[in-house]
Amino acid sequence: MRLELYTSAFCDPCHRTRDVVAEAQALVPALQVDELDVAAHQDRAADLGITSTPTTIIYGADDREVLRATGVPTLSRLLTALAQALD
Repeated sequence: MRLELYTSAFCDPCHRTRDVVAEAQALVPALQVDELDVAAHQDRAADLGITSTPTTIIYGADDREVLRATGVPTLSRLLTALAQALD
């Protein structure tokens, strides 16, 4: 299970999202988290249609996208999405 977090340097909601993702990762140690700054990864962000930060994408075991959300997620919403990714 993998989570990609798209952020930008001076984005306050990105900082809050990092905290929520870190909490989720502490509860789900198997979770692989990749944070990508949109300025440094412009091509990938454009290919995926990332238009705002923070954007969180969760991929299941088969590498299919299970959830995409913008803004700061709640821990419960993130954990629910991670559970769905296991199915």
